[in-house]
Amino acid sequence: MANKKKNAKSKTENKNINEEAVKEELNKEVASEKEEEVKEEVKAEDNAATEAEETSASEDAAESKKTKEQEKIEELEDRVKRQLAEFENFRKRTDKEKEQMFETGARSVLEKILPVVDNFERGIANIKPEDEEDPHAAGMKMIYKQLMTELEKLEVKPIEAVGCEFNPDFHNAIMQEASDEYESGFVSKELQKGYMYRDTVLRHSMVAVVP
Repeated sequence: MANKKKNAKSKTENKNINEEAVKEELNKEVASEKEEEVKEEVKAEDNAATEAEETSASEDAAESKKTKEQEKIEELEDRVKRQLAEFENFRKRTDKEKEQMFETGARSVLEKILPVVDNFERGIANIKPEDEEDPHAAGMKMIYKQLMTELEKLEVKPIEAVGCEFNPDFHNAIMQEASDEYESGFVSKELQKGYMYRDTVLRHSMVAVVP
């Protein structure tokens, strides 16, 4: 009987030991599983952090590249604008120089034509009344009229003198002459006709002024 009790007790103890061993093994497995889960979570967090850092670095690199490209574009645009401005200034300067050369050339030619006009006027003034119907006289008048028409088209116009107040900007006084018709300081006679070319004096009028 005692042996049966002893055996029963021994079995109970063995059963308890086995249960403790199973529990311990289960606890180890659970702990191992939790440790693996924690490791996986840490690894996942590390991977996420690495990916975030890589993404941030990639974004920073892309932003830096974009900024450099934008700076290069702005530099090229600024260079093009400067070159266009320089070309526009060059074009304006060239146009102005061409205009000045044309004006100088035109004035030179017109100044040489004026003595021809003077000779036509002297010739017409010397035509006698009885010779006015002469073909040569009529031809001279016609050529003179045509010449004056062309000069007017070129913006060449005579300067008003007789009866106008003397103005040194337009008149060149070469003598004084008393007059009952005009007041002192006025032009009484025109000795040589003056001309304007556009807004400038091409040749001053030679005049007599009332003292």
